Amino acid sequence: MTPNTTTTAAPQTGLPDGSAPDVLLRDHAHRLRRHVAQMCANPEGGHLGGSVSMAEILATLYHAVLRVDPEAPQAPDRDVLILSKGHGALGLYAALAGRGFFPEGLLADYGNPDSPLTAHPNPAVPGVEMPTGSLGHGLALGVGTALDFKLSGADRRCFVVLGDGELQEGSVWEAAMMASALRLDRLVAVIDANGLQITGPVTAAMGEPGLAERWRGFGWAVHEVDGHDPAELRAAFGSVPRADGRPTVVIARTVKGRGFPQVEGQARSHYARLTDRQVKRALRLLESEQQRSSAQ
Repeated sequence: MTPNTTTTAAPQTGLPDGSAPDVLLRDHAHRLRRHVAQMCANPEGGHLGGSVSMAEILATLYHAVLRVDPEAPQAPDRDVLILSKGHGALGLYAALAGRGFFPEGLLADYGNPDSPLTAHPNPAVPGVEMPTGSLGHGLALGVGTALDFKLSGADRRCFVVLGDGELQEGSVWEAAMMASALRLDRLVAVIDANGLQITGPVTAAMGEPGLAERWRGFGWAVHEVDGHDPAELRAAFGSVPRADGRPTVVIARTVKGRGFPQVEGQARSHYARLTDRQVKRALRLLESEQQRSSAQ
């Protein structure tokens, strides 16, 4: 797979800084969800719930925040995004295609034996920075990346997207402690806090998380937002570094399976194999939601 430099250009966004206005960010999020639905019609299915809960997060990052160039995915001055919750790869692939890293038509190859679009992020796909999937490692990778930026004096940022269930991994907190000690203020942890994991509510597994207090205790600057509101996300991401010498965590409150009423807010949305009929129904509902959103 190679990035497309002719037929799939980055979308025109309409703002002087090249970022998309909020209404277009919502459109990008809706488009991402449609692609995820279609990929989940693959014979093997896919991780639906956690891919679509972060749709606005990824749309805002790729179209309004990250300094990246689809025609030069390895540009030395680029920002870096690491998807620590690697089971959300479908959302990442859709976001990368929507940003122009490769043609959106190639998303139909997801799950085929000869396709690099695998169930977890594959660096063979343009724009994918790290292979992830075994939970709990992404933030440590982000610490190393941000430390490299700091030591080299690079004006770059590293964003790490984690799931709230993933925070049960002790390695996350080891990395959080190290990031604070090293004063990595170009590092941003983004928590897709949809409240669910494959076995049910996150609180049933670990009790009340108290996420904001916990991250503050580790020395991070904390920002809590509605994870489905591009305006709130843009404001949180755009203020990095929020405090000199302190890494930032954005706790984005989201709904697992957002946009798919039949499984929205339910643990069973975690993985789905959609029939053609279910996909058509999902696309109709997403289209209706997009129209309502655009009319507001």
